[in-house]
Amino acid sequence: MLTPRAFRPFKLLALFLTPLFALLLAAPAWSFQTRIVSIPSAAMHRAFDATVVLPDDYARGSGAARYPVIYALHGSGGNYADWTSNTQIGKLADRYHVILVMPDGGHESWYIDSPFDTASRYETYVGTEVVSYIDAHFRTLATRQTRAITGLSMGGFGALRIALDHPEAFGAAGSISGAVDPRNCEDEPGIDRIFGNPASHADFWTRNAIVEGADSFERAKIALTIDCGVSDSFVQSNRTLHEKLIALGVPHDYAERPGGHTWSYWSNAIRYQVLFFATSFQRNGWHPATHQA
Repeated sequence: MLTPRAFRPFKLLALFLTPLFALLLAAPAWSFQTRIVSIPSAAMHRAFDATVVLPDDYARGSGAARYPVIYALHGSGGNYADWTSNTQIGKLADRYHVILVMPDGGHESWYIDSPFDTASRYETYVGTEVVSYIDAHFRTLATRQTRAITGLSMGGFGALRIALDHPEAFGAAGSISGAVDPRNCEDEPGIDRIFGNPASHADFWTRNAIVEGADSFERAKIALTIDCGVSDSFVQSNRTLHEKLIALGVPHDYAERPGGHTWSYWSNAIRYQVLFFATSFQRNGWHPATHQA
């Protein structure tokens, strides 16, 4: 038979576990769903995989609720799985009650419809075909006011390029460590296949450089957020874009934080950008508590 003294270790253990269980119960339960879907492209005559993250309440709800959508583009050499493999982006779907879509943009497409490689039509694919597919297959709020696009590095360039060329589709856009001036990336393997020879087609390179088209944001009326690490090789071109936007009076958020061209920086930056987009959606009348169809 156990004596009262023998019970003391169990009492101490109970005293230790009680607050631990309380912490576990208080911790958020991340129950987002991640799906891989195949999205066809009529422009490129093939299908590409994409990652779609649905918030927990998408499945738990009545089936009538509809959600804003944030598109996140990968960088050069990446693919549709980069964001979910290297960050905890899925938690942001639960936190802000949004659908996240990460399409495949090819290894070196720059998300444009290249006149030099007519088989590379990634602006049409991401800006039109992917958006149409997602709206047809998921319960989205299919308006520009509840749709945003961002990306990292090459994807940052692509997000801004697509948003400028498709203002009817995207009411908000962002860039993280964006290659906003591809003229600084002439040594990138394969880039001349998309932009053409930089010597003989310099006008095309210049025409597509985001830093040279800052005035386009004035006309597009896009909620805009841009950030770059202070140790990033692209920081100067991002500063140039920021300064031009200020001179033009274009409203935008701009941030520089410690960090370089790394997943450590990008996994932190995406949290700020999704918050920015969720705030933009709410300014346009959306609220998670009242987003029934």
